[in-house]
Amino acid sequence: MNFPFEEQDNIRIFDQQVDEMELVWHRDREDRIVEALEPTDWMFQLDNNLPQRLEKIFIPKDTYHRVIKGSGNLKVKVTKL
Repeated sequence: MNFPFEEQDNIRIFDQQVDEMELVWHRDREDRIVEALEPTDWMFQLDNNLPQRLEKIFIPKDTYHRVIKGSGNLKVKVTKL
């Protein structure tokens, strides 16, 4: 499976050139905390919620969510709980 990011040591980098069509709604099998490591205008959206700034987000397992593309690269730390 291809992912729209590169990952190393729980750090994910989404390139500014990523096609927005690759940033699909999805869900994960475990709770997670996603934290932006640099200031960004990329957004985050949980199912049935408005988009919000991507700073530090708790994502409950089996909850649909997505990333909304902004400008520049996005660098986040993903902690699986």
